[in-house]
Amino acid sequence: MPSEDRDRLQALLEALPAGAVLQGPADEVLAVNTKFVRMFDLAGRVDLSPGSPMRAVVPLVQAFFAPGHTGPGAPDRLQTRGHVHRTAEIPLVDGRIIRREVEPLRHGSVSLCSLWVFQDITERKRREHDLERDNRALTELARQRNAFTAAASHELRTPLTSILSFCELLADPAFGTLTADQRSFLDAVHRNADRMQRVIADLLLTTRMRAAALELEFGPVDVPGMLQEAVLDRLATAKGPGVFTVLECAPGPALRGDRHRLQHVLANLLENAAKFTPPEGRITVTAAPRDAFWEIEVADTGIGIPEKYREEIFTGFVRAPNAEGGGYPGTGLGLAISRTVVQLHGGTLAAGGAEGEGAVFLIRLPVEGPPEGADAEGAAASEGADEGAAAAGGAEGAPV
Repeated sequence: MPSEDRDRLQALLEALPAGAVLQGPADEVLAVNTKFVRMFDLAGRVDLSPGSPMRAVVPLVQAFFAPGHTGPGAPDRLQTRGHVHRTAEIPLVDGRIIRREVEPLRHGSVSLCSLWVFQDITERKRREHDLERDNRALTELARQRNAFTAAASHELRTPLTSILSFCELLADPAFGTLTADQRSFLDAVHRNADRMQRVIADLLLTTRMRAAALELEFGPVDVPGMLQEAVLDRLATAKGPGVFTVLECAPGPALRGDRHRLQHVLANLLENAAKFTPPEGRITVTAAPRDAFWEIEVADTGIGIPEKYREEIFTGFVRAPNAEGGGYPGTGLGLAISRTVVQLHGGTLAAGGAEGEGAVFLIRLPVEGPPEGADAEGAAASEGADEGAAAAGGAEGAPV
């Protein structure tokens, strides 16, 4: 090979980000780069000049291999003919992990040489191992959290049901007349117990969505009727001075959806609007069919949502700072559940408005519902822990 071509070849190998050796068809060294020499501490220990035999290099390299990679099954030379393991991940005795790749270079049917590349992937494998370990820990924590949530919720439901029942009995005139203060105290007990029941219901629903796909029962939904019922239900549960609520809904086609779950979404949005809007404020619910969608908007004149938190609030147990710091009760579950339900219908739920001027939530639901089979896929994608997987390469008895 002319010296000019040899210099170009050497410069090319030195530019590679990994150790490399070019092996000729007669198992001779054509060229090696500095990274390969340093990786296996070959400087001064073996002749690596062009034309020198590879047979002398192989034992020095294999001496770095961890036990099990240099036994009887491993060939005593680099192969250029016959079966070649193109890729292998080889642990070394010093703890490093090397990814070895080979690419035979041919011209037609003539074998010219083979390029062997050795890349140190120790740090990458360590990161993969750490990620797998963290994912296993997170998965176990999620399992424990779900089990605890389900158990605690079931344990709380029974005493809460008793509290609500006794509240209703005490409010019955047959058990005696209550003073104004007693009536006020009883109303407070009933109101807070009822709120705790709703929180428990949200926790159980969240646990179910994480554990398995949420089952929906699809059927025709009369959107104007559903909205009117949701607004009236909200007005019926309002206590004391409330906010002015306006419903404006255009006529349109029936929506294919799960009415019960969609009512849950509307109840969450209306409860939030009332909670974060001061007395004498305003809640506006508007709806109209557009193209192949129903668009439902719930707007209020409350504290609004900081722009940077308009996506984050749809994550479970996350609340915007102005809600946390304002003393407003809540768990941060309602919006996460609502978005999941809307997504299972093939729709979207987004937040808007301006901080200090009110929040706006826009629901877009396809009239025909989600595509067939998409509801189960959406449920699986909405919750769950990510699991890392490490790729293990190499074949037992692979050459250097």
